[in-house]
Amino acid sequence: MLLTIPVCIAVLSLTHGPIANAAQQAQPWIEVRAVYGGFPAELLRDGKRLADFGINAVFVGSDGITAELVAKARQQNVRLFAEFNTLHVPSYLKEHPDAAPVGTDGKICPPPHDWQGVCPTHPAYRRFRMDQFQRVLREHAIDGIWLDYHHSHASWERDEPAMPDTCFCDRCIEQFSRETATALPQASRAEVAALLLGKHRGTWVQWRCGVLTDWVRQFREIRDQTRPGALLGTFHCPWNETDYQGALREKLAIDLKAQAAHLDVLSPMPYHARFGHHADPAWIGRQVAWLGQHAGIKGDANERLKIWPIVQLADWGQQVPPEQVEAVLRHGSARPARGIIVFHWGGLRSQPEKLKRMTDCFVAMPPAR
Repeated sequence: MLLTIPVCIAVLSLTHGPIANAAQQAQPWIEVRAVYGGFPAELLRDGKRLADFGINAVFVGSDGITAELVAKARQQNVRLFAEFNTLHVPSYLKEHPDAAPVGTDGKICPPPHDWQGVCPTHPAYRRFRMDQFQRVLREHAIDGIWLDYHHSHASWERDEPAMPDTCFCDRCIEQFSRETATALPQASRAEVAALLLGKHRGTWVQWRCGVLTDWVRQFREIRDQTRPGALLGTFHCPWNETDYQGALREKLAIDLKAQAAHLDVLSPMPYHARFGHHADPAWIGRQVAWLGQHAGIKGDANERLKIWPIVQLADWGQQVPPEQVEAVLRHGSARPARGIIVFHWGGLRSQPEKLKRMTDCFVAMPPAR
């Protein structure tokens, strides 16, 4: 999800003038107003603090977390969260080609739109990611860590997703058969895949979802053992369970209810412009509302599980015009949300009008921590 975009840093002169929009009304239920994609150090000019921009949390890729960054966050009195890549480390395949997802034809499945996933049952890859997850938590006093790319081999972050059926490697098929007590014939890989996607589809889909949920369970155990005060969240596909013929479970292997038992925060990614809804920011609110209903989250302060959507203000795919900023933030922060995250700093730092509008909305919410 993290993009690297060359930009020219704009000099910002932000004032908090009134905006004739309901988005500026106080929203006392919003606890977190965050930016994603790097620490916005450029805002700390002329004695400014992040609180002056309404920002009280920052999300940074786990590889970018340093002791200096933790200290800087503490100086600014903002919470620092790490984004952790689970199933999208393509470099791992260079020395471990057996970790590549296999398609219905028994061959390695090409990366759709160059998005390279990894087989979730590969034991060495799983240990590799768990070890890295634990290292981040052990070495850095962060406030939380968010899973990212936690889905099957697919390219869904676009208006026309590509979601091939995987993984049909020997390891996955043997593990499925053993764990579900499903007898499979000695047949070609194409014939076995047809059975799994036909006669045994329900069992196959549930098993695939269970594999990814078990990763989340183990992440939770590591968090509890290593840094129990840190929150565990996930950035996830914003679709409901009927979108794209049920692809959330059927293709991406995401069972939100099951994963939620191990998580503290759900962060759906309703990037309206990227996903073909550039003229309908209200789509953001509809997806967040569905998630609340699906997961039984009302947005009350005493609930264990929270929703903090991450919404698109930077241009990716269709442009997000400055005039949409208020609507995007209003729909993203409506109940049952308890926080709001903005995607992404790398694309916003050179767009002062959007930053000003974001700031006006953020400062109208509760005072920054």
